[in-house]
Amino acid sequence: MRLQGYIGQSQRGLNKSIGAMHMQLELMGIAQENINGFDKVGYQRKDGVVSSFAEYIGVHGLSKAVDDSTGRIARTDKPLDFAIGQKGYFQLLNDSGAVELSRDGRFKINEKGELLGLENQKVLTQGGTPVVLPFFLEKQEDIRVDTNGRLSIFNPETRKMEFVDTLGVVSSDGAAVLEPDIKQGCLEFSNVSMAQEFLEMIPLRRNFDANRQLFMIQNNALSKAIQQIGGS
Repeated sequence: MRLQGYIGQSQRGLNKSIGAMHMQLELMGIAQENINGFDKVGYQRKDGVVSSFAEYIGVHGLSKAVDDSTGRIARTDKPLDFAIGQKGYFQLLNDSGAVELSRDGRFKINEKGELLGLENQKVLTQGGTPVVLPFFLEKQEDIRVDTNGRLSIFNPETRKMEFVDTLGVVSSDGAAVLEPDIKQGCLEFSNVSMAQEFLEMIPLRRNFDANRQLFMIQNNALSKAIQQIGGS
């Protein structure tokens, strides 16, 4: 009975070691995702959050939290590049009718005068309607967006700047951001710190190696116990 109890205990230990290694791999995968997103426009760092039930449900107890702090802002001097200086997201309407939230401000204008995102999503106003210019824009430099998102274009007939609409910037829960601090001619890159990601990867790898060694020790002990039972 003692041998059987010992084998059962080893099996539980093996499962715990495997579960711990699986969890460490998933956490390292999140860190690797952040490293890959370092140079992506509008990418926001992800944090792995391990729940108190992870010991029992494994990786199903792991979730991701988004770090919504502002990333690195670089000047491009392109009139249709925009960065948000505060927390918030542009609203983009895709082909399926769903609204996407994005900090990627690489916009363009189609032949209909619609302001579009990088993947042809329609940029929405503060009122939730697509941004449409009232007349043909001769050059991109004739468009202006102030820090509050108010979009104006130059009218060659009146020789004046005319207000069109206000770009819709919202928080993650959909509330309007009234002072988004929009910067025209700039893009926001990720808020990932490479040094931080590599530093956080070190204990994850050490924990993985420790659980791997523990797994090997338990596996060897279990194999010897099984051989002794088979030879008796």
